[in-house]
Amino acid sequence: MLIINKGRKSGWHLLSALLLLISFSIFSSPWLLNEQKIISALKSNYGERASDRGRAWFNILDSAQQLSDTEKLTKVNHFFNMLYFIDDLKLWGKDNYWATPIEFIGVNGGDCEEFAIAKYFTLLALGIDDNKMRITMVKALTLNQYHMVLSYYETPGSVPLVLDNIDAQIKPADQRQDLYPVYSFNGKQLWLNKEKGQGVLAGKSDRLNRWTNLNQRMEFSTLKQPKLRLE
Repeated sequence: MLIINKGRKSGWHLLSALLLLISFSIFSSPWLLNEQKIISALKSNYGERASDRGRAWFNILDSAQQLSDTEKLTKVNHFFNMLYFIDDLKLWGKDNYWATPIEFIGVNGGDCEEFAIAKYFTLLALGIDDNKMRITMVKALTLNQYHMVLSYYETPGSVPLVLDNIDAQIKPADQRQDLYPVYSFNGKQLWLNKEKGQGVLAGKSDRLNRWTNLNQRMEFSTLKQPKLRLE
């Protein structure tokens, strides 16, 4: 079911560089030119340690640009999996809040959606083709709950690699018998999955209201203040 989530506007403003995060040709010199603005926003909104995490993130964006796709996946997956898992209700005071990557880095934690979303946008910034990635909602059979991961398709017909915060090792989907795909999406499309393959095209990804809301909040450069500090 596609759930409507209107979200709330935060009074805290991230500088205009954050607009670049939703561009699909995102990594270019303006990223580096705005690095200090974003780090400053992280510090002022979330504290000194948040700005340190921001610097580490930018270091990946800078140093990993010339790496292979596989090396980029490994670096990005490892970086974000060092952040804490915490329930949205405890952290943000509401269920199913999809935080932006900057908010995720700022507060040092989030739930499965934040891990998958941050990995997606960071890899997009590193030049990974949007057509090779999908944010995938799955049923985690062992946990008996819904879960979100990032899937990477080397070719359109290949078995995707799964980037997950539960299992830190990147594995092909056919080696993740604990996950059953439900639907997946990227910046353009939405698929309904019936097996661990491509799935059935179901329209544009803007049918997902939380995804649309996330992109709108990033576009308007807002930062939300957490109820709980994870430092």
